[in-house]
Amino acid sequence: MARRAWLLNFDAEAELADPSARTPSRAIVERARSLAGSVGALLGPGDVVLDRAGPPLPAGLRLACAWCPTPGALAEITRAGLDAPAAPPLAVLRSVNHRRFSAELGRALPGARYVATRAALDDALAGPSPTGRWLLKRPFGFAARGRLRVGPGAPDAAAERWIEASLSSGEGLEVEPWVERAGDYGLHGHLEATGALTLGEPTTQRCEEGGAWLGSARAEAGELSGPELAALRGAAHEAAAALHAAGYFGPFGVDAFRFRDGRGALGFEPRCEINARYSMGWAVGMGARRPDLVER
Repeated sequence: MARRAWLLNFDAEAELADPSARTPSRAIVERARSLAGSVGALLGPGDVVLDRAGPPLPAGLRLACAWCPTPGALAEITRAGLDAPAAPPLAVLRSVNHRRFSAELGRALPGARYVATRAALDDALAGPSPTGRWLLKRPFGFAARGRLRVGPGAPDAAAERWIEASLSSGEGLEVEPWVERAGDYGLHGHLEATGALTLGEPTTQRCEEGGAWLGSARAEAGELSGPELAALRGAAHEAAAALHAAGYFGPFGVDAFRFRDGRGALGFEPRCEINARYSMGWAVGMGARRPDLVER
């Protein structure tokens, strides 16, 4: 017997970026269906995926979960006749998933910063980068969307238009030097409204060169050095404290990576991003530690 239905709104960042726009493209809908098979470990025994074009939900089903409990997701859950889960307000979801939130907690990657003006962007791009290239990220993005890689020298016309459109919103851009990555990792957790924290185990991630996720697995013993593991866990605890202070509760994760600097030496960025929602590797890292499945 089905226990709960999952609304897998993988495009939640699009709604957070523009809460007034809630008509996903056909491509986004199809991508969501294809990705649903990659997060099977997220579902509990007997759980089903809520799909308006899919088969009817089992009779008597009431519980529901959302990938990210945006107003659009909660409304769709309610339209399906299910009980919407408790969720932080939209303003909180938007604040904690904004790249500025994570950036203000600090970055270990030299030259990485968050900028709000063109002058600040130009100043950042004038700094050193091991590869001479930079990665610009809009405040909200998923599946490597909302990113632009720029090379040395003045941006070309297309890049200028992208930059102008990004900064005109007043929301800023995250800037980081493009570096050679030597490993991508994550650490996931669940935060109660009381602040109680459950952390999983580190994961290793396979990503495309542009940053899109390909797969996750539990990190092997010794895959992260002692200092790297301590830094990753410290970054997750710092993120949890900041999320709780901001009024967030629910699943979250921090992304991290190992990189080579301009001299070829290895460095470690323990928190390049905070995802205040479920994420592709979340269930892999959490394993049997699933406070989100406890009926309340």
